[in-house]
Amino acid sequence: MDEMDPESDMTRDNSEALIVIDVQNDFCPGGALAVAGGDEIVPLVNRLIQSHAHVILTQDWHPAGHTSFASAHAGKAPFESIELPYGSQTLWPDHCVQGSKGSEFHPALAWTKAELVIRKGFRPAIDSYSAFFENDHTTPTGLAGYLRERGLTRLTLVGLATDYCVAYSALDARKLGFDTRVQMGACRAIDLGGSLAAMSERMRAADVVLA
Repeated sequence: MDEMDPESDMTRDNSEALIVIDVQNDFCPGGALAVAGGDEIVPLVNRLIQSHAHVILTQDWHPAGHTSFASAHAGKAPFESIELPYGSQTLWPDHCVQGSKGSEFHPALAWTKAELVIRKGFRPAIDSYSAFFENDHTTPTGLAGYLRERGLTRLTLVGLATDYCVAYSALDARKLGFDTRVQMGACRAIDLGGSLAAMSERMRAADVVLA
């Protein structure tokens, strides 16, 4: 495991971008899908934002009645799984509904430096964990093309949640050929049924640096 300090060792240059994943009210304490300690990462994320020349944010952005919501499926409860045309889907409480308070960035997040905000999960019939692809693993968000056109080849990922949107984004980034690390101290996990350990191992196996 890489033990480097989050603000040293890795040279800040025009080939590097910080990607801040889903630091939104609904994923923080008091939110509809709160990640334990989700708000604790905000000061470190803000420091990283200030130390990076290029910053990109993702924002979960679901329409009401989204297929990933348990409320959209009669008799189903949050955290159960169902099969959809693109594979297994965990069902979630209604969260990050477009235009809601819960969908907004955490109020203490210094996000205005961001050069791009990628909204994901807005297609009603498919969920989206990764910043790069919908959950069918083929429908792109356009982020990879944006990064390549701008010559951004080295990525640091932070945010919520480690074992879902951060991990799937990191795995896709490596698959697409980007040098990728996850700053674990600036992430928090949901950890459903050992998902944090499982996804951490998958990231290591894909040569994602866990710092």
